[in-house]
Amino acid sequence: MCAAKHVVVIGAGPGGYAAAFLAADHGFQTTLVDKQAQPGGVCLHWGCIPSKALLHAAKIINEAKEAENIGIRFQKPEIDLAALRAWKNKVVERLTSGLGQQCLKRKVTFIQGTATFLASDRIAVRQSNGETRELTYDSCILATGSVSRSLPEFPWDAPWVMDSTRALELESIPERMLVIGGGVIGLELGSVYATLGSRVSIMEMTPGLLPGADRDLVRLLAKRVAGWADKVMLETRVEAVESLGTAVRVTFCDKAGNKHAQEFDRVLVSVGRLPNATGLGLEYTRVKLDRGFVKVDKGMRTDDPHISCIGDVVGGPMLAHKASHEARVAVEVLAGKKSAFDPRGIPAVAFTDPEMAWVGVTETEAQKQGMEVKTVRFPWAASGRAQTLSLGDGVDGVTKLIIDPGTQRVLGIGIVGQGAGDLIAEGTLALEMGATAYDLAATIHPHPTVSETIMEAADVFLGHCTHYFVPKR
Repeated sequence: MCAAKHVVVIGAGPGGYAAAFLAADHGFQTTLVDKQAQPGGVCLHWGCIPSKALLHAAKIINEAKEAENIGIRFQKPEIDLAALRAWKNKVVERLTSGLGQQCLKRKVTFIQGTATFLASDRIAVRQSNGETRELTYDSCILATGSVSRSLPEFPWDAPWVMDSTRALELESIPERMLVIGGGVIGLELGSVYATLGSRVSIMEMTPGLLPGADRDLVRLLAKRVAGWADKVMLETRVEAVESLGTAVRVTFCDKAGNKHAQEFDRVLVSVGRLPNATGLGLEYTRVKLDRGFVKVDKGMRTDDPHISCIGDVVGGPMLAHKASHEARVAVEVLAGKKSAFDPRGIPAVAFTDPEMAWVGVTETEAQKQGMEVKTVRFPWAASGRAQTLSLGDGVDGVTKLIIDPGTQRVLGIGIVGQGAGDLIAEGTLALEMGATAYDLAATIHPHPTVSETIMEAADVFLGHCTHYFVPKR
């Protein structure tokens, strides 16, 4: 296979700009096309980064409040919403402008505009100045991402409806707020608004929060959510919606058929995302779709030899780090290297308080699949470092390993607690390297750190954990 000479990347999110930069590093003439003035995509402009900035602000407020438990008292915080918004925007601006500089340093041609396919090897780009420019290429990497899923009961043009993008604009702090969907985005943004002063209610159609995550871990998080949420309604659906101008009355129906109505000033609709594969002119190519997602092989190649595809638009977990890894695979394949997207685990993180992260097989999945596994847990109450970080009455945290009892290989790791999102990287590496419980236990971890909880969980499996006694059966 001949290496491509000119690579065009459509979409400048975490997958797209990673693909463009790596293509340039491989010596390809590279063009990056995106609607925005700077690279970054949804994740950087209106998703991962601004939400984490606001979550950090909320954490400061909560820690100041909880510090009373250890004898430190602060006055009630005064929230300057305009200043908070400006700081969040400044974080985004610094990062996006930095990516713009990376384009210049790597000699990546960045075009602001909307691309549509004219043929397998040609696109038209309607630029921000209104002019249309045609580009031909040897290979194209499609990275158009996804869009928020809407609900007919809650039209986006209603003044009281918010998607995640509008919620992150932080226009105001509503007195009464409803979050439709108890997934990661709903819980993260709901917790921010609750900390800033909103009375937040959460409605989820399934029996529990964070559907798909390990139920054992979710229970710990759900206890904390119940503390800041005004109401958590599980196995509940929307029966009726009545607009009241700038507010809305929502009628709910629970699993028993009971109905009740409640008024809200804002409704955050957070029920997932859809692939952004329409209106691209794919009908002029040989690219095939499957339920709206672009079909690709393990080399991220579509059915069209000129076009590869990565990120949310190909399906699977809609996560920035997955898209970035797929970008690496796609470019390496174009460069003639042997590369395939075949991870043993893709980590997921809920940046809630406490954080929750997991990778590999969960206990819930293992039970459904009839897998023979052994599950071990190390409670953070037995961690010296976790105790020093706790400002409450106890330590809400656990590190959990899912292990093959025969080979002792680690099949999955789940963590709830402060910094879980950073700790899960060790678990991901363990899966990729085929590590055993002994490998984790025999690896020296620094003391005192919460990273030791991974080592000690492995020791629980081996039957001789220093800080947590488990009676032998």
